[in-house]
Amino acid sequence: MFGGYEHEGFPQFGIPSGTHNFKEHYRSYPVSMLPGNERENVNFGGKIILPQSALARLASLNIAYPMLFSLENELHNRHTHAGVLEFIAEEGRVYLPHWIMQSLLLEPGDLIEVKNVTLPLGSFVKIQPQSVDFLDITDPKAVLENALRNFTTLTNGDIITIHYNNHLYEILVMEVKPTGPGISIVETDLEVDFAPPVGYVEPVKPAQTPTSSMAKSLGIDEIVKEVPNKWSAFQGNGSRLSGKGFNTTSTNSETTLKKEFPSEAPLDLPFGKLFFGYTLVPLKVNVDLNDTKENKFVGGGKRLRTRKKKATSSSVASTTSSP
Repeated sequence: MFGGYEHEGFPQFGIPSGTHNFKEHYRSYPVSMLPGNERENVNFGGKIILPQSALARLASLNIAYPMLFSLENELHNRHTHAGVLEFIAEEGRVYLPHWIMQSLLLEPGDLIEVKNVTLPLGSFVKIQPQSVDFLDITDPKAVLENALRNFTTLTNGDIITIHYNNHLYEILVMEVKPTGPGISIVETDLEVDFAPPVGYVEPVKPAQTPTSSMAKSLGIDEIVKEVPNKWSAFQGNGSRLSGKGFNTTSTNSETTLKKEFPSEAPLDLPFGKLFFGYTLVPLKVNVDLNDTKENKFVGGGKRLRTRKKKATSSSVASTTSSP
């Protein structure tokens, strides 16, 4: 039976594959210090950049994909989780997003322990924006869904940073399920719950008092209050063509409005009755339609031409008897 030893780049012999893990210490640096073109988008994700020797070591182990790692600052007892983006770092170095450097209280060049882990697929996460500016986003759910595509893990207690519309938003991971230090969010249905942002104050709703009249509910009283007491529609004096003066009187609009719109019209109207803001005055009918004896038209008539009178029978008789 073979006896073996463990060293960087050399797998152990005589031990079944998958019984030992990847564990190494590296000098940590922010992604902004990575040689080559600036890669600002890496700062707003959850993936690190390891040296090529780490890839050779991981290839010799039975590592489940996607590769997930635990990052720990042993000096300050801070830890988080991340995936791997590329293996292009210089030997002995690891490049981290800026938010991970802040979460682990790391300065450029500090030592960090990197080891592979297996995390359960997440089903739920509760987050809290760290600024009320997050409420200015029109569709925060869509923005967060797009931002989380750059992450492979979420760790309970981390404050991640996302970039949207030239603004940076910090988001606290308050709770994850299944309960544990972290979850994997690769190819899983994740339910997201939003907590109120830090500094958010619930708007106070004005207390609603019941109104005692229809006029108050329609705001008629407020209209009357806004009219000045001495306002009149037409101001000035009038004169006659003959030169004689006459007195003009102005109508107080407040009094007129109050007469037309009574402020204490009851709401409890009988069935079939409607209230339109003014008092209904029934039409008065002076003529009794049932009185058939009353003459509707009084007076006499005249003809334009008088008719000739007919001869009476007595006069005709006397005319025929004469010789």
